[in-house]
Amino acid sequence: MDDDLKPLPVINDDNRDFWNGCRNHELRFQKCEQCGHVRWPASLICPVCFCRAFNWIVSEGRGRIYTFVVYHVAYHPGFQDDLPYVVAVVELTEGPRLLTNIAECPIDEISCDMPVEVTWRDVNKEISLPLFRPAVSV
Repeated sequence: MDDDLKPLPVINDDNRDFWNGCRNHELRFQKCEQCGHVRWPASLICPVCFCRAFNWIVSEGRGRIYTFVVYHVAYHPGFQDDLPYVVAVVELTEGPRLLTNIAECPIDEISCDMPVEVTWRDVNKEISLPLFRPAVSV
């Protein structure tokens, strides 16, 4: 897999705290101080109660596959060597849903509601991407 050819996230003021967390292998999300809603993507106000006060929390990095798709065609040349690959929406224990890839799992074993946990792909010194793999039973 050649990460040099793949598009990378553009870091800006709105998402900087999230990507700084990822660089440290932490999934960080905003939590409303008024109603407790955990949100993604980050925003200036809570979409539930419109409060502007929030704290950053660190997710435990566990959840379930909400939905997924298997790509058999590379719509960007950087993904050609990865075919086939899985793009999934993972619903985290804290509530947010994150668009991501599923790793370390044969495609025919992936299913909706499958328990998963975060793993990391360090692309360079600025970017670490959160991926998910089947959860290890504890």
